[in-house]
Amino acid sequence: MAPSLLFNPAKLPPSEALQLAQQAPVVLQGSSSPSETVDQWATYENLLLACLRTGDDEAAAKCMDQLEARFGPDNERVMALRGLLSEAQAENNGELEAVLKQYDAILEGNSTNLPITKRRIALLRSMGRVSDAATALVQLLDFSPTDAEAWSELSDLYFTQGMYSQAIYALEEALLLSPNAWNIHARLGEVQYMAATTSGSGGGSQQKYLAEALKRFARSIELCDDYLRGYYGLKLVTTRLLKEQAKQAKQTDDGEFTLPDPKTIERLDELATAKLSEIVRHSTLKDRGWRGYDEREVAAARELLSQNGIER
Repeated sequence: MAPSLLFNPAKLPPSEALQLAQQAPVVLQGSSSPSETVDQWATYENLLLACLRTGDDEAAAKCMDQLEARFGPDNERVMALRGLLSEAQAENNGELEAVLKQYDAILEGNSTNLPITKRRIALLRSMGRVSDAATALVQLLDFSPTDAEAWSELSDLYFTQGMYSQAIYALEEALLLSPNAWNIHARLGEVQYMAATTSGSGGGSQQKYLAEALKRFARSIELCDDYLRGYYGLKLVTTRLLKEQAKQAKQTDDGEFTLPDPKTIERLDELATAKLSEIVRHSTLKDRGWRGYDEREVAAARELLSQNGIER
């Protein structure tokens, strides 16, 4: 299925984002029509984002002009898109600092401008000021604690700094707001698995993290039967648990968690192996109904199966 300008292109592969950006001349040529359609402005915004991804700043600026002419320069969403365009056009750190000062000036006049607040946080992170970005996110969440996306972003910032306990806490907050988000369950499992593999994790702590990771990955595939990352994580955890069976203690002294019995872990491992093999096989053959998986994730799944001596 061809990519559509009605959907945000942020998660598209580069080749598909390029296909969207190449539609700019046709879309912009039709911008002189006096009539508006329901999807027209979403199309301009997504085209702008696609053009920025592919380096077509000129077409992106034309999309920006159309949006600004329609909604006005003081529209908060338009202000954030204008800032994003300025970031993309910046050629050095000095120009990025100038954009950051613009954001600060806007927020000084209106501290509740969420689109600009989020752009400021994203810019801080892109400039390598991760600690400042995390501090700004905490302040944002004090003001807007029901923003699941912000909690997930905060978790990622903590994760990049090796602060696994804080990263886990932030994702748990995100799950309170989106309890059926299978991708967040899987991401929480990934962070817990990473926490279990760090050298600082003791025996009991390591087992607790692995048990929690197993539960999160199982929940993610329960919510989405074909979720590759869920099965990939499940395979990682079960493989590790089966290798360490002799060391496992079923339960800690405080009774906080319990690992499944070895037979249950074996069945989960077999399930993950079978499903990963199925996804890799059908995705590689580009069978109908099996397209849309990230090629890098499919390659990682193939490699994981190879490491375990499994033929795809």
